[in-house]
Amino acid sequence: MNSLIEYFATDWEAMTVNDWIGTILTVLIFLLMILAYFQVFRPKNRESLESRKHIPFEDEDDAPSGDDDGRP
Repeated sequence: MNSLIEYFATDWEAMTVNDWIGTILTVLIFLLMILAYFQVFRPKNRESLESRKHIPFEDEDDAPSGDDDGRP
């Protein structure tokens, strides 16, 4: 058991700024993913999400295509 604790030991004083940024971002993204999963799988939100599930497949007829630059 002692070797397992030594294997996962962290020298917090030796961590650089990049190490801290990476650690904080990893934990933050992990928490945001958990929040997203709870939001999506919550039965209360089912009707709202079901009504918007075809949005990526709809054609956008009214959206500007970027081809019209105003020149004749």
